[in-house]
Order: sequence, then C-alpha cells, then structure tokens
Amino acid sequence: MRDNVKGSLSALGCETLYGLSYVFTKDATESASWAALLGWRFLIALLGMSLCIAIGLIRIDLRGKRIRPLLLAALLNPCIYFIAETIGISHATASESGVMLACIPVASSAASALLLRKRPRRLQMIGIAITLSGVMLTALAAGGGEGTSAIGYASLLIAVASYALYSVSVERASAYTDAEITYAMLAAGALLFSASALAEGLIRGSIKEMLMLPVHDPGFLRAVLYQGIGCSILAFFLSNKALSLIGVNHASSFIGVATLVSIAAGTMLLGEPFTAVQAAGAALIVAGVYTANAGRKGKRKEDMDGMR
Repeated sequence: MRDNVKGSLSALGCETLYGLSYVFTKDATESASWAALLGWRFLIALLGMSLCIAIGLIRIDLRGKRIRPLLLAALLNPCIYFIAETIGISHATASESGVMLACIPVASSAASALLLRKRPRRLQMIGIAITLSGVMLTALAAGGGEGTSAIGYASLLIAVASYALYSVSVERASAYTDAEITYAMLAAGALLFSASALAEGLIRGSIKEMLMLPVHDPGFLRAVLYQGIGCSILAFFLSNKALSLIGVNHASSFIGVATLVSIAAGTMLLGEPFTAVQAAGAALIVAGVYTANAGRKGKRKEDMDGMR
C-alpha cells in the first residue's frame, strides 16, 4: 500500500512538472534552437545533480554492477526519445504530434505485456483508453500548423517506441537506485546535446552567442533552469521512482496529466483560450486516470482477499 501511494504521487508529480514546462519554454524556443535549449538544459541538470552528490545529498555507487542496462535506459531516454520527438514535432501539426505522443501509455503497456509478461488489467486498459481519447480530443482542439511529412510520422513513432522501451528497461534495472538511473540519463543527455549545440555553433559561427544565451536572454535562462532542475533532475527521478514502485502499466495511466496541467497553466498564466472541447478532453483525462487507478485499488483488494 505504501509503495503504491509513493509511486502514484511520484507519477503525478512527474507529469505535473512536465505539464508546467510548456509555460517556461514557450518563449525560449523562439529565441534559441532545440540543440541549444537541450544542451543547456542537460548541462545544468548534470551540474546540479553532481553538486548534490558531492555534498552527500545523493549517493551513487556503481561498483560491481553491470553498466549495460543503465546505458540502455539512458540511450532510449533522453537520447533517442528527445531527438525523435523534436524532429517529429517540427514536421507535424500540433494536433498530430499530440495524438501520436498520446499513444505512449498504450505502447508502454504493450511493451510491458510482451517483454515483462505483465498484462494490464481490464479497468487499467479502459482507463488508459479514456485518457488517450481525452488527450487526442485536446490535441485536435489545438489544431493548425504545417503539414505532416513521412519523416514526421516516422520520427514520432520512434519517439513513442523509445519511451515505451525506456519504461520497460527502468523496471528491469532493479540493481540500480532511482538516483543512479537518473544520473546516467542526465550524463548521456548532457554529452549528446551539449556536443550537438557546440557543433551547431561551429557550423553557424555563433559559438559565443550560444554560450552567452543564459546571460543575455532572461527567458531562456528561466527555461533552462526549470527544465534542467525541474524537468530533468526532479521529473526524471520521480519517473524512475514511479516505474520502480508501481510498474509500467500503472505509471502510464498518469501520462495524460501533463496535458491537463499544460492546459490549466496556459489558461491561467498565459491567458490562452479555454474551449468547450478542451474542457471535455480534460474531463476525459481525469476520468481515465481515476478509472485506471480504481482498477488498481480493486486489484489490491482481490490480492488481500486471496491471502485471507
């Protein structure tokens, strides 16, 4: 019971942090490239967590542990996932991107069933389906954008698959602590995306501008600080905690919460319109999360009755 509560709160906290990120990054993406944004984000996150390790707040000990499972998780997310998501979104409409990425819970449950032999319960699948329909409805309400190409669809499919496989790999990596998995993910992201940002700066002859972005652009600084500390250190840690405590199927049911939070934040903090269609989508997301977790409660009751 205690693990279920901790895992559910971790998943909820993770998705809330992701949902709020849209408010912080809305302006930053207009003044900087994705490589600069991700490079600074993961560099700040890695430095922040390294400081926590140095002063003893977090403990990392990889002695005697196989490194391959850790590298696999880090390769899938953030490396493959962030690259595929970025390319996909840039070649797709807002609604199509939202619909494709909303398939992550379904893909994660399928990967869990195939690779971990953990079939989701009926109510859990119903809840995920309801949440998926809510996210799709709100994504379609956003509408608009440039046309989608085959590259866009392929990239978004790769993003969905990589996140699903990452979820499974974290649940399998029981030999590592949540902090160790998170640190490996941050190190991989910092290495890949910082190198990408430097390469982009060299090609464009804008190394100095890229290095001075946080100093000259307060909006960019706020974005990378929030993404680095909030979305990378805290959210990655909470995501790994949730996956290790409640598993892929249960954790996946919370993914729609990020969409719900982003709508609320956009409406209250940015003054964005809130339509009846978005309200219906939000209601479906809440209903889906409740249904999936009501199924979890029912399963615990069945388990306890069986023990008597």
